[in-house]
Amino acid sequence: MNYEQLAKKIVQRAVKKGAKQAEAYLEVGRQSSVRVREGQIEDLTEATSKGVGVRVIVKDRLGFAYTSDFTTAGLERVVDLAVQLAEAAAPNKLNGLPGAKDLGKRGDTGVLFDPKVANLPGDWKINAALEAERAGRAQDSRVATFDSVSAGDFVAEVYLASSEGASGGYSGTYVYLVAVPVAAQDGQLQTGYWLDYKRFLDDLESPESIGREATKRAVRMLGAKPVKTQQVPVVFDPLVAASFVGNLSQAANGNAVYQQSSVLAPHVGKRLAGKHVSLVDDGLLPRGLATAPFDGEGVPTRRTPILDEGVLSGFLYDAFTARKAKARTTGNASRGYSALPGIGTTNLYLEKGTKTPEELIREVPQGLYVTALLGHGADPVSGDMSCGANGLWIENGELTHPVQEVTVAGHLLQMLKDLDAVGSDLQFRGGSVGAPTVRFRQLTVSGA
Repeated sequence: MNYEQLAKKIVQRAVKKGAKQAEAYLEVGRQSSVRVREGQIEDLTEATSKGVGVRVIVKDRLGFAYTSDFTTAGLERVVDLAVQLAEAAAPNKLNGLPGAKDLGKRGDTGVLFDPKVANLPGDWKINAALEAERAGRAQDSRVATFDSVSAGDFVAEVYLASSEGASGGYSGTYVYLVAVPVAAQDGQLQTGYWLDYKRFLDDLESPESIGREATKRAVRMLGAKPVKTQQVPVVFDPLVAASFVGNLSQAANGNAVYQQSSVLAPHVGKRLAGKHVSLVDDGLLPRGLATAPFDGEGVPTRRTPILDEGVLSGFLYDAFTARKAKARTTGNASRGYSALPGIGTTNLYLEKGTKTPEELIREVPQGLYVTALLGHGADPVSGDMSCGANGLWIENGELTHPVQEVTVAGHLLQMLKDLDAVGSDLQFRGGSVGAPTVRFRQLTVSGA
């Protein structure tokens, strides 16, 4: 089936039915995954999905409906429903689809589709998961069990057409592997995890390496205890740093900024961090998990600096919020077929620095290396952060004993000021948010 043509036909029907503007957003996907435990297959799933969302504007009124029924009757029904819903909605002058000036020329995404992933045999996933579990067990005898080990892949296609001239489609692949071992010693249990998530099979870390690293992360926490309350330098490993980056992006959401419910709202154009701190949202990052030629409403994706060498340079917008805030969309409309677009990030990351993570740690006389944060992280409205943390204590530049049952507290703006070093080890570990190791000059660690 030619889905791009189908999207155009849906738009034509909506216009014929009285829509002043119309858009069709189609998704077609298939995914499969396996979970193993104790050398046995726990479950094996395969699923396919497809659907289309239809957005129409009738006299400044917005209507939206979606369906997974691709019969002629099903598609006619969803168009008619979207138009009816629009006619019954309240008018808003800000409603509208992106126009020609926002649809512009698309950038180069590079290759997003790996035939090796698309044609992965089912037993590859089973063998990869079993191999990760075996390697994790062999790494250390203190591994009592695995919470789970899973492997999976999916293939996704997106097609879009609008009455304003947007049209196009792309397909991408994704493959992942995750291991969660539990280590036990002297009545204490510690869980570790490690994962990798890539578009291309050849880029994926080996199952053996995933299993071993997961085990190392579990075992090194055995014997963890709190430390006394103090203010010390704190180092975030790349996984924890990525969650900090995610917090910053919530505060850089154009809608939150417009509503003045972001701690960053009053600071655009101001220096918030040192020159070594650059935070970027890049929809065109080569091989990025969120790389795409256009966003959820057909606007070309791009590279948007949020912090440019420490200066707050901009926020993320979709078309509706940009219109409201008298800004331009940044190509950050994010959606599935069953929902209207909202603001989302693409490949969001903190640019890497020049020092190795070992150097960052070596320069700390006494402090905490955080390997897991528990809770929601910083509040994007107030900027306050207070989270449970696990990690390793740093003494004279060396990682010494494991630490748990402590809280790490700070404020986003102060943390940006105090972010005194950025590592060279940028990683996109669990998805499309990436970060290297980062160090803060001082945070409050509250424990015993």
